[in-house]
Amino acid sequence: MNWILHYNYWVVIFLMMTGLYLVFARANLIRKVIGLNIFQTSVFILFISAGAVRQASAPILSESITSYANPLPHALILTAIVVGVATMALALALIVRIHEAYGAIDDDLIHRQNGES
Repeated sequence: MNWILHYNYWVVIFLMMTGLYLVFARANLIRKVIGLNIFQTSVFILFISAGAVRQASAPILSESITSYANPLPHALILTAIVVGVATMALALALIVRIHEAYGAIDDDLIHRQNGES
């Protein structure tokens, strides 16, 4: 198999590493949430890519169709998108509360205000 034909997996790897970098390298809480969302999107693309079947039809019974696509990965991704949006909303609400309490959204400044090193 030619590795260039699987460009969607290369996109997944790039997005995953970008999301991890944003989570670990940045101290800004909003950038960390954005990194988590990028990472989550890469996992969605991975599941959809793995569930794709070439020259397959929707799972509707017909005499002329012999190959059917599995709808389960797509249903799981739709559920994960809803959960991801709710999680992002909760994370952003918590960041707003942290900003109200500490006046900052930077990890280092918050730890310094708490007296931690």
